Amino acid sequence: MKRIYLDNAATTALDPLVLEAMMPYLTSHFGNPSSIYSYGRESRMAIENARKSVAKILGAHPAEIFFTSGGTESSNTAILAAVRDLGCKHIITSQIEHHATLHTVEYLQDCGEVSLSYVKLLSDGHIDLDDLEKRLSESKEKCLVTLLHANNEIGNILDIHAVGDLCEKYNAIFHSDTVQTVGHFPFDLRNTLIHFITGAGHKFHGPKGIGILYVNENVKIKPFIHGGAQERNLRAGTENVYGIVGFAKALEIATINFEKDSAYIRSIKLYMLEQLKQHFKQISFNGDPLGKSLYTVLSVNFPKSEKSEMLLFNLDINNICASGGSACTSGADTGSHVIRSINNNADQVTVRFSFCKHNTKEEIDIVIEKLKEII
Repeated sequence: MKRIYLDNAATTALDPLVLEAMMPYLTSHFGNPSSIYSYGRESRMAIENARKSVAKILGAHPAEIFFTSGGTESSNTAILAAVRDLGCKHIITSQIEHHATLHTVEYLQDCGEVSLSYVKLLSDGHIDLDDLEKRLSESKEKCLVTLLHANNEIGNILDIHAVGDLCEKYNAIFHSDTVQTVGHFPFDLRNTLIHFITGAGHKFHGPKGIGILYVNENVKIKPFIHGGAQERNLRAGTENVYGIVGFAKALEIATINFEKDSAYIRSIKLYMLEQLKQHFKQISFNGDPLGKSLYTVLSVNFPKSEKSEMLLFNLDINNICASGGSACTSGADTGSHVIRSINNNADQVTVRFSFCKHNTKEEIDIVIEKLKEII
């Protein structure tokens, strides 16, 4: 039986067209982009063309796009720079951020570099914007607001324009982890009040190990990784040329096909939601699945029983790949901090199903049948 892959929020399959664009830089065009002879110039040209392409798609200036190893490095760079270079002494975040953000801000608090506060969550898992404004207005120190654009476990989407307006009003720096939305939604960064966003190629059918950090041109920061003068002195280290080419190509494909693919993937998500409701009486959904939510993510709570406790394991035996909350910590299954924060119910087992353009309704039908057998 072929595997059914429903964990696309963790990573996606590499698009064959992306691999094709990358291949020359894995084979014949192997020059170091810092070298001045022809091999090096080919690689340099590829990087700068990719940067222009990414910037154009995101509505940014090429000088605002920096290539990194992925979302985690990008968020670390932005948060540390906001504190150490931009004078932020108070960080406002939420309890349901990705660990790339949470562990970084906790580290800075432990080092005594910042005070840390968590904005309240509404019952559906959305950020309480009134509470955010209250915290900003009461802060005696310059604030960094760092909030996910879309939650990787429950799919809730933040109104980044509303948060950007608040940050401007109170002279705060705004960083958003946009790893789940770059390549899935259109951006117009020129008309968005935001200082830093992040992206990761492997979330939209690009390669792993490549990401971006957008740094608004009005902000000047120092490097997080020191050494050479790569990435206009912001990130030392020989560039991941084939990764950069792959990132740009994947973003280009995602943008061209956005209308068609997003409508199709949303239909798969809604089909699964309806089938689950029809066949399982005591289930519930986390977040705001039919409202401001990723079209790619569905977080489902099943009643806890002897059978459902081993649900992920049993799905895996049946060649169905899904995750219990967030896959970025798989292996150390301590449960999900996100689910605990919004729905701390010990009598439920949570599974995140996440979809892409390759999934089909036939696959969903098979998964529903298997779930009926298992539960």
